[in-house]
Amino acid sequence: QVQLVESGGGLVQPGGSLNISCVASGFTLEDYAIGWFRQAPRKEREGVSCINIGGSSPRYIDSVKGRFTISRDKARNTAYLQMNSLKPDDTAVYYCAAGGYCSGHVCSELRYWGQGTQVTVSS
Repeated sequence: QVQLVESGGGLVQPGGSLNISCVASGFTLEDYAIGWFRQAPRKEREGVSCINIGGSSPRYIDSVKGRFTISRDKARNTAYLQMNSLKPDDTAVYYCAAGGYCSGHVCSELRYWGQGTQVTVSS
């Protein structure tokens, strides 16, 4: 079965950290660019970060630069988004996706989506 499964979300206080994961099954994640997206209540979905095939040139939306780090692990067929110094504005459902390439911080030509993991930043 081809799927992406995110995990690692939760409730964290402002200034805290989370590391969310995206595990691929049924296909080789290394063959695709990987993007993280998020959607907050009553807002449009937005691209957060993208990393190309091979792991080069990760890109980030301005609001998370210096705080979030995208990475990929070939052996585990997994991608990660390390999120530090979290703010209430980071509260959203976070989705990973596999696609053809990165257009800046947005993954394009999407082929696979995960079901999302909730991240809530609140005191």
